[in-house]
Amino acid sequence: MDTFTARLDSAWAWWSAAVEESQEGRWVRDAVERQVMADIRAATNALHGGRLAPFTGDSWHVRIGRIANWAGVLRLAARAGGWELQPVVGQSPKHPAGMAELLSGIYAIGEQGEIWMSQLLKGRPPPEHEIAQLEGFLTGPGSMEDLELFFYD
Repeated sequence: MDTFTARLDSAWAWWSAAVEESQEGRWVRDAVERQVMADIRAATNALHGGRLAPFTGDSWHVRIGRIANWAGVLRLAARAGGWELQPVVGQSPKHPAGMAELLSGIYAIGEQGEIWMSQLLKGRPPPEHEIAQLEGFLTGPGSMEDLELFFYD
């Protein structure tokens, strides 16, 4: 079942698998992968002014929009590099994990933002604590915002 918790746990597992492969030297990013990651960072700048998540002072639309924007950016990144995004819920990342697994894990979070945005536009906002969890996944210390720090290549 594709619940919020399963999606978040799976996203972390896929992200962690790729980072571990890199840190253990089994995946060394090439120039294209490094450039795509730099482009993702530039395109997903949360514009939070140094504030830490959760961004409770921002509107629901802004908060969910920040999360949902990741989905489109990651679809473009995957197309640019020729990687295929995989569903992560209930699946284990293949090994050795690399760019496709990393992007798939993060994409699951952006996709959740897209789901929430469509629900919000119908007057059904998601639970506040779930938004806060995804904001923490994407921004702040130890998050996707710091992703480059996890790679030693």
